[in-house]
Amino acid sequence: MKTNVQKDIVETFKKLNETLSKFSENELNQIPYQGSWTPGQVVQHIILACSGFPELFAGNTEKTTRKPDEKIKDIEGLFLNFNIKMDAPVFLKPEKKEYNKNALNIELLRLESELLDCAEKYDLTLTCLDFQVPGFDKFTMYEWIDFALVHTQRHTHQLNSIFQYITKL
Repeated sequence: MKTNVQKDIVETFKKLNETLSKFSENELNQIPYQGSWTPGQVVQHIILACSGFPELFAGNTEKTTRKPDEKIKDIEGLFLNFNIKMDAPVFLKPEKKEYNKNALNIELLRLESELLDCAEKYDLTLTCLDFQVPGFDKFTMYEWIDFALVHTQRHTHQLNSIFQYITKL
């Protein structure tokens, strides 16, 4: 399980970094269309959503009394449905400001490293008790990592769409 999770982490962040690298510094802070975040804000949203896993995993946990991957199908069904528009909770909304590509890249490297470390260090079958996603029951560590990756994949798709839109202008 751990090896596959680590492979998925590396692959997800590789695709995100490849997508981010396509944007110029100027394009990174361009609003593509009314009501959209800039690419920089999308990346900052990913950073906010993927932060805090070491603290969460080191917090209160319990032995899981169900399959440790039971909620993955629901997580993926929701977040990989690109036809659904979602609103981020307030604490995950990125600041409206000029973003620096290098600073974002450094944060993404830190997050990837933290997730890889968590996947190595913890029993991913344990259920985390200190936080849960609204609309879901408590996740196992395995499901939390899947959530982070699927959420990142969703926004990598969004970044690719924004890039297509910006470069057609």
